[in-house]
Amino acid sequence: MEKLLNILNEIKPDIDFETNEELIDAGILESLDIMQIVAEISDQFDVQLSPSDIIPDNFNSAKELWAMIERLK
Repeated sequence: MEKLLNILNEIKPDIDFETNEELIDAGILESLDIMQIVAEISDQFDVQLSPSDIIPDNFNSAKELWAMIERLK
């Protein structure tokens, strides 16, 4: 999870990803951010995301992102 938080903090350093659970709903992450996160997750965790994985529910919080990564491993 720490590696994921580092990725997120590189993309949006001013956001508290450990507590924020409305990253998509509040408009904190935009489409370009999500594309960058997908690329980094693929590289850093050696997983492949399908279009069905790239849904708001999976990107609304770091916890949800981590759960998705764990499912894809």
